[in-house]
Amino acid sequence: MDIFIFASEQWLLLITFLILLYLFMFTERTKGGKPIPTAEVVSLMNADTAILVDVRATADFQAGHIHGAINIPHTKTATRISELEKHRDKLIVLVDQMGQHAGSTGKMLTKDNYNVRRLSGGMSEWQQQNMPVVQGQKN
Repeated sequence: MDIFIFASEQWLLLITFLILLYLFMFTERTKGGKPIPTAEVVSLMNADTAILVDVRATADFQAGHIHGAINIPHTKTATRISELEKHRDKLIVLVDQMGQHAGSTGKMLTKDNYNVRRLSGGMSEWQQQNMPVVQGQKN
């Protein structure tokens, strides 16, 4: 009950805290690349202005991935970042299962001056929209 008394007496402080918390979370989220919807990813791929980097484990990638995606597991990004150098002029779209690893990988690539976005909803959203998926190792 003391928390309710505090909130009623210090409502301005509480609102300020919540606003700052939201701004912090929003800022941190965008550092890993802003989310990009599926339809926009398809348009960028068709225009050859984006490259897809699937950061899921190799086994998950082989089980099903977006055609043309490069598999660089999030645990190996630091050692394999040089593979993306030839794509520096393109938008890098990070793909993971549901968004859990793309943010940290995006921060690393953004620090290295890559233009990064994250596939909104990851592979789960891609498959839910009945978008095509290919199987096997195709880097």
